[in-house]
Amino acid sequence: MSTARIAEANQPFASHAFSRNPLKDRDDVVAACASLLDPLEAGFSPERAMVRVGGTGTRFDEIAAQIEGYARPLWGLAPLLAGNSTYANTHLFVQGLISGTDPNSPEFWGNMEDLDQRMVESCPIGFTLAVAGKDFWDPLSATEKDNVAKWIGSMNDKEMPNTNWLWFRVFANLGLKANKAPYSHERIEADMTHLDTFHRGDGWSNDGPEGYTQMDYYSGSYAIQYLQLLYAKLAGDFDPERAAEYRKRAQSYALDFIHYQAPDGHSIPFGRSLTYRFATIAFWSAFAFADVEPPAPLTWGIIKGLLLRNLRWWSAQHHIFQPNGMLNIGYTYPNYYLAENYNSPGSPYWCMLAFAALAQPASHPFWSSTEEAHPFTQPSPAIPAIKALKYPMHIMVHKANHTFLLSSGQKCHYPLKATQAKYGHFAYSSAFGYSVPTGSYTLEQWVPESALALSDDGGELWKMRREVSDAQILEKEDGQPVLYSTMHPWKDVEVKTWLLPPTDGTPAWHLRVHRIHTGRDLQSAEGGFAIYGMASSTGRNLTPLSSSSPNEGTLTEASGALVLSRAGYSGTAELLSSDVTSGRKGGICNVDANSNLIEPRTVLPTMYADLKSGSTTWFVTAVLAVPRSVGDGWREVWGKKPVVPGWVGDLVREG
Repeated sequence: MSTARIAEANQPFASHAFSRNPLKDRDDVVAACASLLDPLEAGFSPERAMVRVGGTGTRFDEIAAQIEGYARPLWGLAPLLAGNSTYANTHLFVQGLISGTDPNSPEFWGNMEDLDQRMVESCPIGFTLAVAGKDFWDPLSATEKDNVAKWIGSMNDKEMPNTNWLWFRVFANLGLKANKAPYSHERIEADMTHLDTFHRGDGWSNDGPEGYTQMDYYSGSYAIQYLQLLYAKLAGDFDPERAAEYRKRAQSYALDFIHYQAPDGHSIPFGRSLTYRFATIAFWSAFAFADVEPPAPLTWGIIKGLLLRNLRWWSAQHHIFQPNGMLNIGYTYPNYYLAENYNSPGSPYWCMLAFAALAQPASHPFWSSTEEAHPFTQPSPAIPAIKALKYPMHIMVHKANHTFLLSSGQKCHYPLKATQAKYGHFAYSSAFGYSVPTGSYTLEQWVPESALALSDDGGELWKMRREVSDAQILEKEDGQPVLYSTMHPWKDVEVKTWLLPPTDGTPAWHLRVHRIHTGRDLQSAEGGFAIYGMASSTGRNLTPLSSSSPNEGTLTEASGALVLSRAGYSGTAELLSSDVTSGRKGGICNVDANSNLIEPRTVLPTMYADLKSGSTTWFVTAVLAVPRSVGDGWREVWGKKPVVPGWVGDLVREG
């Protein structure tokens, strides 16, 4: 074994029980859930009302952060108990509920205030009361029950953000209603009526009112679709019409959402809060919880496979855990560059949403069905390889064994760290993830991964796409969808962009067409997909391809750049002549370490050009990406670049 392999295999602590779990059936998933709960015992406060997972801060208070550590694991524990499984440390969580809601307890959580983080954590508590009341409500004394009801009730007259948060108050009240405790039916009705205005169509809901588009995993697995499904199950007896509507929406949404999962189980990273990790797959678990009939061509076996393969993918990511076995903030490894200002150390336990299906017995068809492969890998795929999604403004792609999406038009409506990376990139890949900036000085820190970066100050500060106008999905002569949008990074700079999915002739390539009119001198840099940048044999930085290393390294040509490594290959190339593109050239950007979600050491094939004030310039960027491929096959793929479509050539000639 090479020194590089030894270094990679060397670990400072034994692998987590979650990482050793085969994750094949219901018993395995019960054990996986318990293995995530077990390490939390060491973090409980003396009265069990709080769980400390780490020492970093958030925009809200430390008490609320440790309430997160207590409450979020309930998303897994509650369905585990509801499905008649047992967990040895359940009593710790029950005692925590008693202590946290007792105003005379030294660990009283405090009544809720306007816009209080405690509102978020009341949601898993309410859900737990609704499905596991035999464990969390029935054992309580009359006084303890009264304390719980009053604590939850303290939120009913408070201001909440006009977002998915409104669902949290609904579930807090549902937990009381399920146990015949005092609750606010009026509050539930008012919140539900307003939440229904977020629905846009085909099962898609915006994370908030009209005026912007934000349809990330909060629209599905993290909150809105997920909680609609839980509501459909829990409220079917008193709100049957709405429950039926939510099931119908879920069936429509499912036929779109399956495109976000790759055959290997990983979901395409997109948007905020990705430290929630396997919560991205929770929609399918809630689908089983709510007994929704799978819409053709989906089956219970397919849905089961989507959940289990995702959990298995995460079980192979050994660096998601702290040495004490608790989860860390990050994605596949500890990473605070990607974290939001609301991510406390306990925040990642929102991942426990993925265990909702444990409320169903082993006899349920979700568990009793034989796991089936993703439809993409079946002999005659029953879902299209390219699909345009009207509401999230995405074109979903599965070509050349690569699952990714093209995106335009999304944004977060409030200041968010690295928002241009989380919503503004041109493409998001299940294999290569996305990259976030690590600082604000030089291109290497800004990381123009799947983005067009522009600088007007000599390369110190860079602007990338954050907000666009006129975003729309077009259909061209060949019947393929195209994403169009316009951005104005400065008042005197306009960038029009068309994003084109792969064609059958060049399935590993997609195209980005840009028309840039500038009223100032600019530097430009456009990256492809960031890719693992170390050599397998030596563990050192990749070097240019050579006779001794013909299939691993970097290649820079006059009009393109390519990187080959154990992760596959990633490249960019300009398809127009240099007189149109201002002499655009390819190169390798050595982006900062820990900028990429999946690999901590990456490099970025990039196209560079300088633009003069008063000029109008066209770029047609061809982007190549093939995951997990080695050998000589890259030469043929790199050598056969896409042809510029006729309609694009017409646009360029027209200026």
